[in-house]
Amino acid sequence: MVEPYDEAEIECEDQVIRRIDPDQHIVPDFNGGVSRISSKAFQPSSGPSGGMSVDLEMLMIKANVNPRNFVTTPKFRGSVSFTAKVVRDLGLRVGYDPIVGNERLEPNPYHGEVWGGDDRPNKFTNGQKKRLHRAACWYVQIENVSIF
Repeated sequence: MVEPYDEAEIECEDQVIRRIDPDQHIVPDFNGGVSRISSKAFQPSSGPSGGMSVDLEMLMIKANVNPRNFVTTPKFRGSVSFTAKVVRDLGLRVGYDPIVGNERLEPNPYHGEVWGGDDRPNKFTNGQKKRLHRAACWYVQIENVSIF
């Protein structure tokens, strides 16, 4: 586990990709008649220094890996993205947190985390979560699912 920090090599225009898990992040929207992404998709994990799990597009591009193919798996059929500038403008931090892999997890050298401030790295305010949600654009769209 990486100590929360802000990676200077991740530039403002770099895309931060959040994979969408249909079982956890998609809810029915009875008003709109389609499903939508839940606000749960824009919050960190509950561990003491856990952040919001992301993939870093620029690392994949540097490695000649197709980012859209890499982030799409049977479990994660879609993803959204926003820039590192959006993350930082909200007072959040983004850094590298590669996954080595084991019997439960596939290796992911392009993995990163978005963390809260120094005093609460595993917490985002409701405002931060809402603004991340509003800033999100489809990276790999899921059919019949709205972002909002």
